Amino acid sequence: MADPTPTPTPTRPLTRAGVQAARDLIAPYIHTTPILTNATLSRLASTPQPPSSTGVPRPARPTLRLWFKCENLQRIGAFKVRGAFHAIEQLKRSPAEWAATQSRGVVTHSSGNHAQALALAAQTSGIPAHIVMPSISAAPKIAATRGYGASVVFSGSTSTEREAAVAELVAATGARLIPPYDHPDIILGQGTMGLEMLEQVAGLIAAADAADTTDGDEPSGVNEQDRPPPRTLDAIITPCGGGGMLSGVALSCEGTSTRVFGAEPSFEDADDGKRGYYSGRRIETVKSLTIADGLRTPVGAIPWSIIYERRLVAGMYSVSEDEIKAALRLVYERMKLVVEPSAVVGLAVALYNEDFRAMVEREAGDAGWDLGLVFSGGNVSLEALGNLFAEP
Repeated sequence: MADPTPTPTPTRPLTRAGVQAARDLIAPYIHTTPILTNATLSRLASTPQPPSSTGVPRPARPTLRLWFKCENLQRIGAFKVRGAFHAIEQLKRSPAEWAATQSRGVVTHSSGNHAQALALAAQTSGIPAHIVMPSISAAPKIAATRGYGASVVFSGSTSTEREAAVAELVAATGARLIPPYDHPDIILGQGTMGLEMLEQVAGLIAAADAADTTDGDEPSGVNEQDRPPPRTLDAIITPCGGGGMLSGVALSCEGTSTRVFGAEPSFEDADDGKRGYYSGRRIETVKSLTIADGLRTPVGAIPWSIIYERRLVAGMYSVSEDEIKAALRLVYERMKLVVEPSAVVGLAVALYNEDFRAMVEREAGDAGWDLGLVFSGGNVSLEALGNLFAEP
């Protein structure tokens, strides 16, 4: 079932310039989240996996330097505020649209992070928010959404059930639909994260290079134009559910040397993006109870056009539930960060997916890659974590 209101004409071009404009618009409302590194995780990513776990005679030997974008430290604990604030700020640019929205409010469907994000953005602008959430949504996400003043309506867990409930709300309230991912303003807002990553990592690499340089190392008389361009990320992996973040980050890297990849859980066919990408046909329904609950949705039509049709995403990879849990444990034990399972799917690809790791080894050689990984959110309950790591 399609969303009950037509997709709006993009208020900004779906390009890198459009992402840059979005960044200026939402700057007052979001945090510039930190980039962290971890020597242990970079070492593990650069260490061949045991042959017994890979099923191949010679496991890949990539060299990976990992850079983590900590959107778990963003407002509401997830990257979703970027798109939500951008969508609402764009509505304000049309007096007629905004006048209607002020009285009728906004509506969406979400398992939790977009729900909280739109609730906060609506509260900040003093407008009503109506949120459809699956009844199996995590309790902390439901409580936080209500805490930001939103009205919550429950539905089934599939996208079809969510959208049916949204249609009823739109008919009853006249509220403006702000979908969680299949919306041009959402995509542009999420893409602002990619711009930050590229700039932050370039600055950190430049600072490290400068610290390693002593007087006399550089020949005198070097012209500024002869200097090599500053290094930044060779690639970025983001989790992929509906594809809003992945397509937005892909737009932010358009025209640069940085490649973008998507990461998904494979449990119960949650890797619809990967299967669609390599078959050439978008898969429109997903029904999975993967522990990566934020990635239980199919890739939307607009993200698909960026990811696949424009070929701005270089590849898609998937990982198992056990690999997601192993990556999650490493982040808790080695980085001391609170992240949700969806947030570590990209790290799991870098650590355990032999297809990805072999590709890096083949294409990067001894130089290796500086790889950006997005920790997309940190909204997880202690009870859920206890269940994940409970001894059998």
